[in-house]
Amino acid sequence: MISERGGQLSVGQRQLLAFVRTMIANPRILILDEATSSIDTHTERLVQAGIETMLRGWTSFTIAHRLSTIRNSDRIFYVDGNRILEMGSHDELMEKRGYYWKLYQSQYREMQG
Repeated sequence: MISERGGQLSVGQRQLLAFVRTMIANPRILILDEATSSIDTHTERLVQAGIETMLRGWTSFTIAHRLSTIRNSDRIFYVDGNRILEMGSHDELMEKRGYYWKLYQSQYREMQG
C-alpha cells in the first residue's frame, strides 16, 4: 500500500515508480536524466536489462554520470560544459582512449576497489 505522495517510499523506490509510470505511458521520445542514480548496483543491473528491452525501437536520450547506464547506447556524447568533446559507441570511445575512456577507467577502478 502506498500512501498519498509516497511518504514512506525511499528516494530509490520513488525513482523506480516514476520510471514505471513513464514506461506505461509509452512516450514517443523518452529523456532519462540520471534514471538509476538513487538505486543500488544490483537493482540498477535489473533495471538496465528492462530498459534495454523496452527501449528497442524507441527514441531516447539518457543523461548519466554512471557509465554502466549508457554503455549499450547507439551513440554516446561526452559533454563538458556546453561542448561535445567526444562521440561514438562505447567501443569506439574506448578505442580512442580519450575523455570517455579515462572516466570509464576511473569508475571501473572504484567498482573494483
